[in-house]
Amino acid sequence: MPPFAASSAAPSAAPSAPPPIPPSPARLLLLEDDPAIAQTVAFALTREGFQVRYCGWIHEARAQLARGDLDLAILDVGLPDGNGLDLCRDIRQSAQPQMPILMLSARSDEADKVLGLELGADDYLAKPFSPRELVARVRALLRRAQGALPAPVKSQYGFVVEAEGSRVRFHGELLPLTRRELGLLLRLLSAPQRIHSREVLLDAVWGLEADSGDRTVDTHIKTLRAKLRQVRPDLDPIRTHRGMGYSLE
Repeated sequence: MPPFAASSAAPSAAPSAPPPIPPSPARLLLLEDDPAIAQTVAFALTREGFQVRYCGWIHEARAQLARGDLDLAILDVGLPDGNGLDLCRDIRQSAQPQMPILMLSARSDEADKVLGLELGADDYLAKPFSPRELVARVRALLRRAQGALPAPVKSQYGFVVEAEGSRVRFHGELLPLTRRELGLLLRLLSAPQRIHSREVLLDAVWGLEADSGDRTVDTHIKTLRAKLRQVRPDLDPIRTHRGMGYSLE
């Protein structure tokens, strides 16, 4: 019997692991009625790896928002068929209340900026602006949206924090909070009865690079209080300490 001959075939290699799936690009809504500005902004954002859905009319933007798959909205204020501020307010009352919103406007008046923030905008950029600055602000908003502040599971003040800090109930009612309002409330809940200065709240919720001031914090505390009163008109758990800050009591 001939000796056993070893196979000349090379041993089969272990199956290699599939390559990692790259993260999906962030999907941005761009609502801008000026084609020249829209083209410049869309080019700058696309070059940085974002997926941009451009709309020149509010009704087109509403159709995109109805799909429910957007990560951030860039809204112009003055539009042919309405006002971007109204759309901002509608987004905050929709099924995506925490989606970051960056407002664009040819007006740089403080009153317009405050109104935009009161309606739920996360940032405000006056025209003319640098496309590089807009891209940087978009990245900062998306970064903050992905990072959740630490929050307790429950509080004895009638609040219940759910879904790892992404939702809060007040006396059983789910609060329709913007991302900034949620961040402020979670920060107050993290240390009840402690006075949180405006500077601390601004750094914790907006970040050190945010172009905002004390009035921004006051504006969002005001809208947060209004939403709490809609649930319990007899309660005002947020206490103002004049010249010092806010606490939860």
